[in-house]
Amino acid sequence: MEIKLHKILNEIGIDDDFLTKIAYETALIKRQRLIKPADILFATCFEAINGTASFNDIASKIDAIGGESVSRQAVWKKATEPCIDFFKKVLEKCMLSKIEKGGFKNKTKYKRILVQDSTIVKLPFRLFEIFSGVSNGHSKVCNARIQGVYDLIAEEFIEFSIDPYSKNDLKVAANLPIQKYDLTLRDRGYFTVDEIERHIYNQADCIFRYKHRTTILDPVTHNNINILDVLKKENSLDMMVKLGPKSKTPVRIVAYPISEELANNRRHKAKKENKSKPSKEYLELLSWSIYITTVPKEEAEYVTLYKLYSLRWRIEIIFKNWKSNMAFDKIHNVSKIQLDILMLARFIIIIIFSQIIYSTARKMVKEYSKKDLSMIKLTHYLCRNPEQINKLINELVKQPKSTASVIESISKYCTYERRKRTNFVELMYEMMA
Repeated sequence: MEIKLHKILNEIGIDDDFLTKIAYETALIKRQRLIKPADILFATCFEAINGTASFNDIASKIDAIGGESVSRQAVWKKATEPCIDFFKKVLEKCMLSKIEKGGFKNKTKYKRILVQDSTIVKLPFRLFEIFSGVSNGHSKVCNARIQGVYDLIAEEFIEFSIDPYSKNDLKVAANLPIQKYDLTLRDRGYFTVDEIERHIYNQADCIFRYKHRTTILDPVTHNNINILDVLKKENSLDMMVKLGPKSKTPVRIVAYPISEELANNRRHKAKKENKSKPSKEYLELLSWSIYITTVPKEEAEYVTLYKLYSLRWRIEIIFKNWKSNMAFDKIHNVSKIQLDILMLARFIIIIIFSQIIYSTARKMVKEYSKKDLSMIKLTHYLCRNPEQINKLINELVKQPKSTASVIESISKYCTYERRKRTNFVELMYEMMA
């Protein structure tokens, strides 16, 4: 079945004229050929979410959706650096576009709430020299690290990157673009004192999980503070301290106890994942949730701080959604250029599903049923019922001839169940108020 993505793309200004224009600008085409830029884009995007996208697959898809019979050699000739530039420009346009202004109504001081995380994708061995993974006497693995930055308020991606496995979260932490009145939520892998100072300098805020062995100093005496000793005595903590023996950066540290069940789960995970045996002190500290933040106490008590940081899970849910429903981590024996084109095509599809289709449908479902739409359930439903995608697209772009309401169906099958635990959308409404 042909999924009519052109309707969605036309709504955000990506029509045949736009695609032809950037195809000439990037030198993807130099004169009119049998294969049109739109054919390359749609065929590659369709095949990219099926796990593999060989030149033969793309050629046959162009034949199926465009009616033009082309050879796999013709597609192979297009798989060049200009093709990468072409897909990058389409992705940039998608990331900046929506059918209508989306996002959550925001009454906080923050203009953006940014979450960042990475996920690992296994690559063929032929790319090992470029994307070095793990290599030892027993095994040799080639991996890429995909970084994503997402704005929770606007419901849109800020950037993607495809990096070698060795370029870990710490190495890319300083690449995050920070603006005044931003709030960033990242795990301890991105934590450095320099990052805290960068936020303070840019008049932005951040919340990090405490990183073990971080030097914590008394703000007056500059003596070392043993966090575990304080917590054993007080059981909780909320105070201003200074970080690092040299910079002495002022921050707030907050710690509250968690349930014994959750603490034991953390210890089990730490023992399983750590290469070396975790220290006794580290395992004891897992009995508390400990945060380091620039957010003042008068603006966010511990409960608010905890809820704000829990929004960070959204990016991990999005990654899980990609891998479970969109074959994001399935890579066949591709070249470096093929990999870049394939991943860019997947990013475009992800933007269309999560930022354009989901964001618009979430509002329509809320108006129709007063329920909150789940991104994972919607993606799973559309992947299992592709015939519903065109119906939904018709409704999203307000086609007058749209009849059977797919909004009714997704309200029934793709919304959060009523439960005591707050879902993400409910939590966003609460935090934005």
